Amino acid sequence: MSDSPDEQAVWLQRAFDEHRRELHVHCYRLAGNVTDADDLVQEAFLRAWRARDRFEGRASARTWFYRIATNVFLDSRKAAGHRTVPYGDPLEWSTELGPYPDALLTDDPQTALAARETVELALIAALMYLPPRQRAAFVLRDVYGWTPQEIAGALDTAVAAVNSLLQRARHTLRRRAPSDPQDWRRPQLTSEDEEILRRYANAKDPETFRALLAEDVRITMPPEPPVVGIDAAAEFLGRPLDWRTFPTSANGRPALINYLRRPGSPHYEALVVDVLRIENGKIVESNAFIGARHVAAFSMPATLEP
Repeated sequence: MSDSPDEQAVWLQRAFDEHRRELHVHCYRLAGNVTDADDLVQEAFLRAWRARDRFEGRASARTWFYRIATNVFLDSRKAAGHRTVPYGDPLEWSTELGPYPDALLTDDPQTALAARETVELALIAALMYLPPRQRAAFVLRDVYGWTPQEIAGALDTAVAAVNSLLQRARHTLRRRAPSDPQDWRRPQLTSEDEEILRRYANAKDPETFRALLAEDVRITMPPEPPVVGIDAAAEFLGRPLDWRTFPTSANGRPALINYLRRPGSPHYEALVVDVLRIENGKIVESNAFIGARHVAAFSMPATLEP
């Protein structure tokens, strides 16, 4: 850019603000949780700021920001060092995964676009099976529709290497992700979903929970082992604990924010976000994301007074 430093700064801030929300969704898709996505977006802005005088306009500002954010993600994974190869279902063991609040999209001037790009939780989990560069290449190609040449430029590699990354990523995801790309998108929350969520939030005892659950219901809650089956799930959910709950939605699914008051504690502590999957009027799965950071992603406090 040939503008003055002040004009470059104004342009960068406006351009980044225009694309901030969709960049956040992109970073969430790569990292799998809102906390890391926040950090990636912040670092992407800092790198863009430092490089603002080198932006030549040969690609759109949006493409430029996506290239920067993607490389911030890849660098963060290099810094994290070696990671264990996934096994089983990441929703059962990965403490990196987290929900994406639907409310984050409501103030976006491009809400319809952002909502369409927000993917289903099942795909977010499946992406955890991919090494970082395969994950980045797959998202840029199969979610955004970038060409192999564009991806090669973003990843600073050869087109042949990109095609290899995509081939391996697709081979892995063929066994892990929903086969129809239409199923990667955020589901539509229905009035039935909202009613079941209301009943779930108000339930207190095993029998009340049991009426809401499918026979083969599964509750995942890393790092704890899953709870499977209606009998075990009803007993687990119906334990006599002092909860405060707040209905919401995440990844297009009904969700519940949970605070627990432990015996002798003066306040309720942010503990877990439950994201429900409902089929035929019954809860078939509850993905519980444990930790105050998941609650904070919904702009909720760490503690509540009685």
